[in-house]
Amino acid sequence: MRAFWQRLGVPGLVDVHTHFMPERVLRKVWAYFDSAGPLTGMEWPIAYRRDEEERLAVLREFGVRAFTAMLYPHKPGMASWLNGWAAEFAGRTPDCLHTATLFPEDGVETYVREAVEAGARVFKSHVQVGGYDPADERLDRAWGLLAESGTPVVMHCGSGPQPGKYTGPEPVGRVLARHPRLRLIVAHMGMPEYADFLDLAERYAEVRLDTTMAFTDFSERLSPFPAAERARLADLGDRILLGTDFPNIPYPYVHQLDALERLGLGEEWLRAVCHDNGAGLFGLGPGL
Repeated sequence: MRAFWQRLGVPGLVDVHTHFMPERVLRKVWAYFDSAGPLTGMEWPIAYRRDEEERLAVLREFGVRAFTAMLYPHKPGMASWLNGWAAEFAGRTPDCLHTATLFPEDGVETYVREAVEAGARVFKSHVQVGGYDPADERLDRAWGLLAESGTPVVMHCGSGPQPGKYTGPEPVGRVLARHPRLRLIVAHMGMPEYADFLDLAERYAEVRLDTTMAFTDFSERLSPFPAAERARLADLGDRILLGTDFPNIPYPYVHQLDALERLGLGEEWLRAVCHDNGAGLFGLGPGL
């Protein structure tokens, strides 16, 4: 791990897609993945099924200098509680980018504003798990607030590993048409609608994509990235960010880095994706 980023000449990695959440919620997420074989046709063992302190120690040993606490509600009344937990977690975990979330419900603008004012630096939206339309009018003022504040939003809006009612590029496109300055980070490179989400990134200057699970052996068996689109990865190299899905991955963390390297896009591209783009987006200073 360290040899990888030291060779690139960066002070570590910036991972915009890692999961920390209340333990009882995380255990339910792990139970879902334990039963995910029938959904994906492949077993999904959790590679880093450890307690919170051990997981933090692993990331730090790997040289991840900044990471997130991606968490998400699946029903009304849950987001504000999760945001309270995430604020406390960020307060005791200085290398975690203070993360928050949202859901289409009464009061969403209020708690989104409160989270931003409390120092939230990134939001998570999970269209698939939440089962909601990101263009729901109840979210409109919240998206506007996040666009105005320049707060990035990591959104799982692609249809992998299983499509949802509101997954895919069309609902997100409607959000961006209303809020073209929204700093949207499309999770998983938009898997499997890779080309469509690359189109959105080319259309909107603030749209980015994270690499979470993309290009790995596991995902290539399920949703291979089209070889014809690889040149676009180079063209958008300043707007692709390292994401991994740690700890909920079915392979070692280093495999994500190996998968990026074997794309053959060069060390400058890797340096940007694995560190510089994230460091610039979140205003991280030099050094660990």
